[in-house]
Amino acid sequence: MKSDKNRFSERQAWADSLATLNALPVREEADRFLDPEDAAQRIRRAAAAQPDMIRYVRLGESEEGRPIDGVALGRGDRRVSLMAGNHPDEPVGPDFLRRFVLAIAQRPDAHGPLLDAFRFFIVPHTNPDGENRNRAWRTIWNEAGQEAESEALATAYLRHAMREPPGRDVEFGFPDMRPENRAVAAWLRKEGPFALHGSLHGMGISGGALLLIEKHWGYRADRLKARFREAAEAERLPLYDRNRQGEKGFFYLAPGFWTTPEAPAMRAFFEARGDRDTAALFRSSSMEYVRSLGGDPLCYVTELPLFLAKGLSPSSGSQQIIAQLRLRLAQNDGAPGDVRQDIERLGLRPLPLASALRMHLRTLSAALEQLSAE
Repeated sequence: MKSDKNRFSERQAWADSLATLNALPVREEADRFLDPEDAAQRIRRAAAAQPDMIRYVRLGESEEGRPIDGVALGRGDRRVSLMAGNHPDEPVGPDFLRRFVLAIAQRPDAHGPLLDAFRFFIVPHTNPDGENRNRAWRTIWNEAGQEAESEALATAYLRHAMREPPGRDVEFGFPDMRPENRAVAAWLRKEGPFALHGSLHGMGISGGALLLIEKHWGYRADRLKARFREAAEAERLPLYDRNRQGEKGFFYLAPGFWTTPEAPAMRAFFEARGDRDTAALFRSSSMEYVRSLGGDPLCYVTELPLFLAKGLSPSSGSQQIIAQLRLRLAQNDGAPGDVRQDIERLGLRPLPLASALRMHLRTLSAALEQLSAE
């Protein structure tokens, strides 16, 4: 049994590690997305220079031969899995993970408590082919800057963003649907089990922020929920408040919080509509796969808006709005002016990248804090 002194020391070490995490400069010069190739090269150089602290792993190759990178950070006993890019039209999560690794690599000596407490296994982008297909609109964003007119940025996104359908969706392809899934799953299987798993996602257009928490933790994660609410309030970001009544496994926990979706519920949704072919395409999600490796990992999914719609009810569905705007563009040969009134009506504006990065950082910190309370 631990003495009071040992318990105090352990709690203090946790507090120190979280303070270090919250101080990471992941938001510096964050008005544009990092270049993926440049960030990957910088990470590889950092790993070569500091092999005792950072380990680069080439997990495999994508369908088109692009490298799938893994990064192991730290020396702690509690293992944390973080990944992004399962939906390739959601670029903020990969940008955060790249900045997270690079921020630690710049000054690893300053992040001792964090690296002593945890060992992070990070896949900055699980789908580099999909990332490449979404390059056109990200380039327009980077060249224009987020201070550009919302109409221009929204039109670029609506015209060029690409999302993969069921059967190609990396999130629901574990462990073996695609080469990308097989590569990532093999690494996780080798390094697991994990105490925490985060799959970083986003919503194209939304009235607020949403956090999904795996059902075994949904009613245990009060501290995580409280910190996420505080972070959203600090960014003046409403919480997404839609109750989907368990559709596809999304069960309502509270405003801004659902459970994570599950493959059986996804299959049941399409089977109930007579679409057995689509139902058969769903394998496990990354959250389900990580839990299958053992232990009781806290799994979360961030869903932050790329565009915040002030004129949209926080309960309105993101994909429905995007589909309507794309239809209008298609009907009018893609002329930007054809959606101007819709953009003005919705009060559409990009969520500042720095704000989204702060949300990701504080959510990760809150999830680690939740673990410390167990």
